[in-house]
Amino acid sequence: MSISRIHRYIVSEISVPILLSLLIFTFVLLMGRIPKLTELVISKGVPAVEIAQLFSYLLPTFFSITVPLSFLLGILLAFGRFSADSEFIALKASGVSLYYLLQPVLVMAILFSMLTAWLTISVEPAGKTAFRSKIFQIASSRASVGIRPGIFNDDFDGLVLYTQAMDDRQGIMQGVFISDEREGETPATIVARQGRFIPNPNNYSLTLRLNNGTIHRLPAKEKKSTYQIIGFSTYDVNLDLGKQLNSGQSRYRSRGELSWAELTQAESQANDKRTELRLSVEKHKRIAIAFAPLVFGLVGVPLGLQSNRSGKGAGFSLALGISLVYYLLLSISSTLAGKGMVPTAIALWLPNCCFLIGGSYFLHRTAIEQPMHILSTPAQFIKNLSQAKYRKKED
Repeated sequence: MSISRIHRYIVSEISVPILLSLLIFTFVLLMGRIPKLTELVISKGVPAVEIAQLFSYLLPTFFSITVPLSFLLGILLAFGRFSADSEFIALKASGVSLYYLLQPVLVMAILFSMLTAWLTISVEPAGKTAFRSKIFQIASSRASVGIRPGIFNDDFDGLVLYTQAMDDRQGIMQGVFISDEREGETPATIVARQGRFIPNPNNYSLTLRLNNGTIHRLPAKEKKSTYQIIGFSTYDVNLDLGKQLNSGQSRYRSRGELSWAELTQAESQANDKRTELRLSVEKHKRIAIAFAPLVFGLVGVPLGLQSNRSGKGAGFSLALGISLVYYLLLSISSTLAGKGMVPTAIALWLPNCCFLIGGSYFLHRTAIEQPMHILSTPAQFIKNLSQAKYRKKED
């Protein structure tokens, strides 16, 4: 069998589990968002088309995690089957080295790393921005979507809103209580029998129209302690959300929403060291995650060939364990770098370096047909533990 034909065979064996696991992992992550988003359709009357758009905006964020994980699982399952069915032994007997089998895996790893880089650097920030903008649009056109009766709502800056009852379809609130601290030194407490939002989608502004209520103020500048009570039949509270969207959007966007150019600009214009560190961590983290498929491929091939006796369940567990260790190290490194305890470049690239060194060591041990005790030790421990329990029952 020619080398090119073997390479095509390896690629086909890896591709099928990659696609299946990508669908499964992405669906599992989406399940966490489905209840909240479907509630908008059922109880708030938000069209299903808009909910589908929200799901599409979330997919790039999930793909940046599920693509490397699916690639790792595909390698573990494929090479685990090669070893279990003795295909790897047959190939070695035919003079095919392990390093020749690694070549198509490295090509696929490079392609998946490029895909992950595109997702983390460009698509994911755009998706997060589009998701929040769509939520803002829904909230502007249906201002009552985020309001829950019996719960204090603080979504609006400087204003806390409480309502006893809510008509979801008509958007009418009953028994409204508002704490308005936007004036700073002259806070106001507003109590009204009824209220409803009047949106203006042209400039993304909202007017909260209250009926039959009173305004309570305790002016702080007055020398004498005075307490003002003003009654009204109709009172409008203006909520100009357009300022947040148009004039100062960069201040209200998280680091994950910023594009690469915006991150670079924000880092150069940072006023304090802490902000500059966090922006630098975000940039290095996006690039470091892009190399996850490459290091996963280097680790997955030898581990897949070694764990050949435990079936597909072992490959699935091993993939989750490896990815958990990787992202845990990345999270710890990000925290240390964000606090300035470790240089950013060293901290964020440490997980990749560790996996690169470990994968090279595992690959060398597999190539010279030496067992890896890191896999046999946990299995032997579990076996000894089960034998001890069995003996205890016999006694």
